Amino acid sequence: MLPLVEAAEVEAAVSEQSSTAASPAVLPLRPLAPGDNDEIWAELALPSDRQALLQAIHYSLTYLATPKAAADYQAYPVPGITRDRVWRSLQRLRQLVTHSPDDQALQSALRREFVLYESIGTDGEGTVAYTGYFEPQYRASTVPTAEYRYPLYRRPPTLESWPQPHPTRLELEGSDGLSSGQGPLAGLELVWLASRLEAFLVQVQGSAKLELTNGDIMSVGYAGRTEYPYTSIGRALVNDGKIAPDDLSLPNVIAYFEANPADLDRYLPLNERFIFFREGDSGAPTGSLSVPVTAGYSIATDKTLLPPGAIAAIQLPLPYPTPQGSWASRLTTRLVLDQDTGGAILGPGRVDLFVGSGAAAGELAGRINTPGRLYYLLLRP
Repeated sequence: MLPLVEAAEVEAAVSEQSSTAASPAVLPLRPLAPGDNDEIWAELALPSDRQALLQAIHYSLTYLATPKAAADYQAYPVPGITRDRVWRSLQRLRQLVTHSPDDQALQSALRREFVLYESIGTDGEGTVAYTGYFEPQYRASTVPTAEYRYPLYRRPPTLESWPQPHPTRLELEGSDGLSSGQGPLAGLELVWLASRLEAFLVQVQGSAKLELTNGDIMSVGYAGRTEYPYTSIGRALVNDGKIAPDDLSLPNVIAYFEANPADLDRYLPLNERFIFFREGDSGAPTGSLSVPVTAGYSIATDKTLLPPGAIAAIQLPLPYPTPQGSWASRLTTRLVLDQDTGGAILGPGRVDLFVGSGAAAGELAGRINTPGRLYYLLLRP
């Protein structure tokens, strides 16, 4: 598993929507009949920033040129979807995005040259559960101080030989998050944060940019984990009546713990999975295909079922901030690239949209928790 694999689990702090993985007898994608395509083609527009989409296309092409891509596509379950076809589709889309003079020209070419495959979704009828994920930015220290007390940890060199079951989060760091000094994590501290919740959210996201006390910026990325399933603390708060189901969002989870810090000792250990980190470079975060992810144009899906690196079109009510300081949503259909995955992103009906870095991106990511549709674009055979 690679950097940002765990980042696709922002659902953890939002809600766990049911995902019905396709059985071997049910394919995860189905081609749309020509008459069912018109509404989608008419909504696909050139982005205001073409360069961001072109960059994301370039990253998918970089992945598709690797031996890993060849291996990934050897067992891909949908007939007719091959690495070569995905590669040619991306090459053609890059030409169209670069040279199309307007939306109408792009849409006409897509209608003429491409076909659409729709995800069967969570219900076999195309309903897809969307969430968002982001790269947090927090303050941190390379040495422990009275203010900076909560560590992120390097991967233990003996992790692969740890006996099963692995130690739980509670066993590794204690109920207060400060009791790792005598256990298997002793000496593996990478950096310290001032907030226990922030350190936990870095584990949820799988990567972060950290502003150090000397002004430097450190990037940390995913390096491994213990073998436990993910448990949503947001869902636990709902189950205990701490947050109303309709109010469940990442900002509201954060607000709850800011108002009730003692409850961190109770709820954080419920997620027994523990994430380890490595220091990375200062560039964009990297997805599970070992290429950078692009804000607004990279999605995470179940790569055992959906085609890695391929062109997709997402369709969902996407939140946006209003000038009045509130939030609204508008139905959005957008070209994206399928470039990441995550342990909580299972089945053909789960998509996580990468929305960027920092606090504003976190606010947006925490508000994406909605049903939508998912399509893939491939050149006609």
